[in-house]
Amino acid sequence: MVICLLLSLGTFAQKSINLGEHFNQEKIQALNRVITLYAADKNAVELNAENSDGLGILQGVAFETGIIEVELLGENNPGKSFIGIAFNIQDKETYEVIYFRPFNFVAQEQIRRDHMVQYIFHPEFTWRKLRAERTGEFENEISNPPNPDNWFKATIQVMEKEVKVYVNENSEPVLVVPRLSTPGSNKLGIWTGYGSSGRFRNLVIK
Repeated sequence: MVICLLLSLGTFAQKSINLGEHFNQEKIQALNRVITLYAADKNAVELNAENSDGLGILQGVAFETGIIEVELLGENNPGKSFIGIAFNIQDKETYEVIYFRPFNFVAQEQIRRDHMVQYIFHPEFTWRKLRAERTGEFENEISNPPNPDNWFKATIQVMEKEVKVYVNENSEPVLVVPRLSTPGSNKLGIWTGYGSSGRFRNLVIK
């Protein structure tokens, strides 16, 4: 009985989401984007590039606090690759995001290296506002950054008042930030920024 109980608790504590299947079941709501299966991997989805921020809200997935694991594929295209995960999505304009700038993973200038990973809360706290008014607090460099043209794993720990971000198997967080919003929604989504496409797979919610 104890073993069965532990197995049941483990099942409820973790949910793996095949984004390709989720797309085929019409369970991803696109906002400002067209979402398709990624041609190179039927288990992955792709958001196209548009001149706006874009969301793919996951239907049937509830998340407020916990851990999000996902694999992301951007590109080494300066100013054209912003890719991440949105949570606490209250409407099409109000949400929190952890996102990456893969083109900065190989930057030589320290000022660009400092901008590899970012937290924002739209529409009030954009990256421009945070960088201008709270410089360096909500973005950071990644030690031993991934190849910008390869898949990499992001682990995002969302707590009531704080967010921690890990990359690949690094045990130390690459970003630790206070949340600029209180939880108001359990909606979760994939996200790309202005002018950016992006690919997503192997989503796990804990």
